[in-house]
Amino acid sequence: QVQLVESGGGLVQAGGSLRLSCAASRSIFSFNAMGWYRQAPGKQRELVASITVGGTTNYTDSVEGRFTISRDKTKNSVYLQMNSLTPEDTAVYYCNARQYAYAYWGQGTQVTVSS
Repeated sequence: QVQLVESGGGLVQAGGSLRLSCAASRSIFSFNAMGWYRQAPGKQRELVASITVGGTTNYTDSVEGRFTISRDKTKNSVYLQMNSLTPEDTAVYYCNARQYAYAYWGQGTQVTVSS
């Protein structure tokens, strides 16, 4: 059973920064890709950023240039550095890992950006 544990969410003022962490229960290189999704109230869950096993990264347009996804294989962890946060970034952020047809999810961490 794969476990993904997120941490690092919280309340921050607009323009501030947060760093989310996702610790996996096994090697992150056992997954085809890992990523961060978010879901705001009343909205669908959306992909924010992803990184493939080969290191290719992808970002949704609204966070391009502000967010950075990275990983540390020694800690089996993936990170999301979020800068220049705006109230529109307020959501529950979920860590995701994909291995072929399987998708694994963390429990989510709340990010709230005040104006």
